Amino acid sequence: MQHDGQVKKSALKRLGIKKLLTNMIIPFPVLLSALPDSTVMGRLYAHFSGHGSSAGTRLALIVVLVLLVQLTVKTIRHISEWLIRKRHSQLGRLDFVTQQPKFITLVQLFANGATFAMYFLAMGLVLQELGVDLTTYLASASIIALAISFGSQGLVQDVVIGLTLIFSDAMDVGDMVEIAGTVVVIGRVEEIGLRFTKVRNFFNQVIFVPNRTIANVSRFLHGGVIAYADVQIPAEANRDKAIQSIKNTAAGMWMQFGAIILEEPVIGPVESATGGGWEFVRIHFRIWPGQGNLIEITFRQQVIAAMKIHSPTYAEWQVPVTYRAMTAAKNAGQNLESNSVKPPG
Repeated sequence: MQHDGQVKKSALKRLGIKKLLTNMIIPFPVLLSALPDSTVMGRLYAHFSGHGSSAGTRLALIVVLVLLVQLTVKTIRHISEWLIRKRHSQLGRLDFVTQQPKFITLVQLFANGATFAMYFLAMGLVLQELGVDLTTYLASASIIALAISFGSQGLVQDVVIGLTLIFSDAMDVGDMVEIAGTVVVIGRVEEIGLRFTKVRNFFNQVIFVPNRTIANVSRFLHGGVIAYADVQIPAEANRDKAIQSIKNTAAGMWMQFGAIILEEPVIGPVESATGGGWEFVRIHFRIWPGQGNLIEITFRQQVIAAMKIHSPTYAEWQVPVTYRAMTAAKNAGQNLESNSVKPPG
């Protein structure tokens, strides 16, 4: 009898546990419908519609909002790209927006940040519909982000330095720069990101420089190196014919080496070296950094050969090449359009 009583108690105990578990384990659709209409999306829906909503309606509304925000971000990105392309094709009233190359980077930064924030918030709203407290979600995400930042100090340095480069005048997209750090990179800036700065060098290589390795930035303010070749005009030569020979030589260099000489060479007026007694013509070249030998050797030899037709004793010392001229500012103020070198043909 005592054994039978223990069996009955055990059976009743198992039955009670089963009922308890049955009451605890609620089917998922029932759980969703049982949640109170007190979530963020629920309150918004009730405010604008005037009545309550089901969990399914709120989840569908979250998906629709995510798609709308995603569409808005893509539209902004496409508009910015259109403005950039428009600036390169023709002038217009809206082109003032893209006059600052920093605009490209800021648009990309905004698009990436808006996309991340959108998905982060959408995940929180979905979890809230499933019963997770939104405040707890945000606090947990903050703690996780803090832990990741301590474990990824290099990434944090990249982001901080990237933001500094973006919002300062250290360099902009389109600038010709020399970046010194772990290695020295010379080239044109194509993108300033939160992790890497993308530079295209002379050999058309795209180099990704980690932002934290950037120790020094040197900008070429004219988009390249300005080289000045002073070609002395022989006293016994016909001045007009000598100047025409100089123009032809510069035009030939521009035609052959257009990838290194970044713009048409400009020939200044005939100048007189006060006190020296000789006359010279100054040619302005804007060249790719590090390619000065093209002017110092190739152009010099070419123009010497042309000048020897007018003066057989013409020497190499009569064509000095410099990279900083005291009269550059004075010459820049003159109208040199008539002396601009045009490629032959």
